[in-house]
Amino acid sequence: MNHNPQSDDGKHDDDTALSDFLASLMEYTPTIPDELVEHYLAKSGVQCPDVRLIRLVAVATQKFVAEVASDALQHCKARQASVVKDKRDKQQKDKRLILTMEDLSKSLREYGVNVKHQEYFADSPSTGIDPASRDE
Repeated sequence: MNHNPQSDDGKHDDDTALSDFLASLMEYTPTIPDELVEHYLAKSGVQCPDVRLIRLVAVATQKFVAEVASDALQHCKARQASVVKDKRDKQQKDKRLILTMEDLSKSLREYGVNVKHQEYFADSPSTGIDPASRDE
């Protein structure tokens, strides 16, 4: 076997960095509470007494949610930028961005999460039709 002292130094640096990172998790309070992470880990069949690992899962989840939200915002901006030119004058007065379920679904699809949401009453093609006459 080839024993390379340089690779041992790199491994030691990686171990030190990992130890430092895990220690810093003890001082960090993530946005997602430890209790919530513990609940969903337990629901998935994972029992973890190590708070550092629970916080690591919370940080990873927080990063995932932030990336999905950022991507959904980009979809929202692209959708609203593609508004027909005659409607653009009206939109210039109101520059609020409206994030829709469609934007969120597109963003999640990029991460392999397929969202199927139920049709809301207001989204239905039969909106405003008497329920008794819908089947006719």
